[in-house]
Amino acid sequence: MTEYTKKQQLLELIRANPFISQQDLATALGLSRSAVAGYIAGLIRERKLLGRAYVLPDRRPVTCIGAANLDRKLRSLAGIALHTSNPASQSESFGGVARNIAENLARLGTPVALLTATGKDSSGAALLAHAQGLGIDTGGALQLPDAASGTYTAVLDQDGEMVVALADMALYDRLDAAFVGASQARLAASALLVADLNLPLDAVDAVIAEARRLETPLVLVAVSEPKMARLPRDLAGVRLLILNRGELAARVGRALKSETDLDAAVAEVRAQGVRDLVVTRGAEGVLFTRGGDIVRLYASGAEVVDVTGAGDAFAAAVCWSLVQDGDDLELACRRGLKLSALTLGVAETVHPRLGHDTLFDTTTQD
Repeated sequence: MTEYTKKQQLLELIRANPFISQQDLATALGLSRSAVAGYIAGLIRERKLLGRAYVLPDRRPVTCIGAANLDRKLRSLAGIALHTSNPASQSESFGGVARNIAENLARLGTPVALLTATGKDSSGAALLAHAQGLGIDTGGALQLPDAASGTYTAVLDQDGEMVVALADMALYDRLDAAFVGASQARLAASALLVADLNLPLDAVDAVIAEARRLETPLVLVAVSEPKMARLPRDLAGVRLLILNRGELAARVGRALKSETDLDAAVAEVRAQGVRDLVVTRGAEGVLFTRGGDIVRLYASGAEVVDVTGAGDAFAAAVCWSLVQDGDDLELACRRGLKLSALTLGVAETVHPRLGHDTLFDTTTQD
């Protein structure tokens, strides 16, 4: 077998599993480990691989770090009356901010990896199997025999608007700075990093430090006002922070009663080191930063079937656009509004009929 053939076989094995060891490559190809190392060095020199993680230039994944839950939705069949029983319908699906973003990206045709924690239980096995079935790499997930998988229970009114949500997500505290350190090879292999604030503070800080060191763009996605306490003070190295008005108010520690208050809060957070912010505003659309300016985009009307997952769809489309088309944040936000509207119109947390071309026909909005 020629040297060229061996190198081609080596590339195919790495394409199938970018984290395969040199010893496994050697065994599969009937070569010595030193011979495999020599071939890999040659492929890196030829720019057919990028660096020690054996990453193919066209297949670097977006790596999503954070929650993967079992979501339960209880939807009232009539107006909700407190302190008594209400007739409702129930559904279960897979959720979690990082997982939802990863599924959206996978359905849009993007290579994606998910770093999360699950219990070693039936829910965790189902979560990971579902992700793997979508082509999501879950090889770096932490499986905990002494913890239950995360759950998120949302109570919706008869119009699909959230009334209250209850989350059991204590296991994500195990995704700590040590876990981030152990995941360095996977982070280094990424085209983009996305982390949600279900991670503990030390882990978010460690992800920011890694993004800075690797010079890899990092998107942080807020999940709730209380968990804004998990956002470090120093945001240098963060490409983008996505949050809503309430979460922004929690960050700056004051109510944002006017548009002037809102703009001042955005400027304050930008001064903490983050390159750009996107503030989602529900039916009003979004605002985002561009240089020293603040730009507002208004949302088109959308039929609301279920609000769950719409914000995660917005974040996923923004990340997808940044990977596809670089730093055009306005285009990314327009695509985010489009995917959010599509998701509002279905009962599922992630729109089941997304495809690679879903967001390419985004038209200019006023």
